[in-house]
Amino acid sequence: MAIATINPTTGVTEQTFEAHTDAEVEDRIAQAQSAYETLRQTSFAQRAGWMRRAADLLEEEVERLGRLITLEMGRPLAGARAEVLKSAKGLRFYADHAEEFLAPEPLADPSVVGASAAGTRYAPIGIVLAVMPWNYPLWQVLRFAGPALMAGNAGLLKHASNVPQSAIYLDTLFERAGFPAGAFRTLLIPASRVEGVLRDGRVKAATLTGSEPAGRSLAAIAGSEVKHVVLELGGSDPFIVMPSADLERAATVAVTARNQNNGQSCIAAKRFIVHADVYDEFTRLFAEQVAALTVGDPFDEGTDVGPIATQSGRDELEEQVADAVAKGAHLLTGGTVPERDGWFYEPTVLEGVTPEMRLYLEEAFGPVAAVYRAASREDALRLANGTTFGLSSAVWTRDEEEREWFIDRLDAGAVFVNGMTASYPELPFGGVKDSGVGRELAAAGIREFCNLKTVWEG
Repeated sequence: MAIATINPTTGVTEQTFEAHTDAEVEDRIAQAQSAYETLRQTSFAQRAGWMRRAADLLEEEVERLGRLITLEMGRPLAGARAEVLKSAKGLRFYADHAEEFLAPEPLADPSVVGASAAGTRYAPIGIVLAVMPWNYPLWQVLRFAGPALMAGNAGLLKHASNVPQSAIYLDTLFERAGFPAGAFRTLLIPASRVEGVLRDGRVKAATLTGSEPAGRSLAAIAGSEVKHVVLELGGSDPFIVMPSADLERAATVAVTARNQNNGQSCIAAKRFIVHADVYDEFTRLFAEQVAALTVGDPFDEGTDVGPIATQSGRDELEEQVADAVAKGAHLLTGGTVPERDGWFYEPTVLEGVTPEMRLYLEEAFGPVAAVYRAASREDALRLANGTTFGLSSAVWTRDEEEREWFIDRLDAGAVFVNGMTASYPELPFGGVKDSGVGRELAAAGIREFCNLKTVWEG
């Protein structure tokens, strides 16, 4: 894939960029290593001041950045602005809490290990490589960069090739805020050159948000180099609706949960599993509201759903739906490509999706929802856990015992009760099964790329 900004609303190539040469990549790794040697010696207070300034810059530049996100990947402008502000909030969260999360932890009674003092400390590890996707071009990166730099590490970013201007902005953000030059550097390189960077001895770990095949490939390389990874590889999140649920609220939230960011979110609800007793009513409410969404220019403040970010992504979505319909699934709304420029796809709801259809097991990365009828809570759980993914999940019920039953049994990194999945700096984020390993955000996220060092004193 060319490193280029291609406007998904029009299909027009706005700007192309040359990949960094081997010499330029080497220089940027050297800059990051030098910055790490400086940064690791700074105090939490010093880093926090710089991090808050980075947050200030995001807020000061929110309009320009929002429009850049919309240009590069098609997110409606209001959501793009919100992403910038959420990123600023995430940076401030780690500025406020990094020292607390990484504080030394003394053993209460060191005499049990024959010491006068003993415990653990967290130390930075060095350069961490981030391989990031286009769907949240700022938030995905900054929720890694904030904790990594606050821990005293340096970062290298290999961003998705279709959001190069976002990547270039991030290349200078932290230096502008006061961090040592090189503390965070963007590498404009194709995916084929990631292996060489990861095998460099100065790079100590990696994090990737993206497809399952990409995660497996990076993990295999890191494993051969004995390097730590954090992987977030997408999901096919269930949204379970039980008879005691507030159906009107559940249906309204379901529309947002599926179609946020043009349906291009790893944690978007994708499979709507509804108890037979309320299936007809929920499905009617849900399909009616999906059909009422406004599809159009993402720069228009009245647009609900913009284009798919890439032509290949739109084409794959079209193929997945066509496959399901050809094999017997029923369209409740949508299912067509609008006749207009750009890579648009109508918000779609299907029922009757069965195991021989691609949509049953594959992640649909766009505004396409599949509704399933469940005979019982056991049947709902079987359907919910019946994929290789396990990122997040949602369950709607006002029955306290039923709520606990689902929380205990859902195979997912998160369970949201009577709400839709979202990521918060205050809560760990990550999945199980093929959705990945490790955690981002909260205390767990900053500790992923630290050396947990045991200290014993006689």
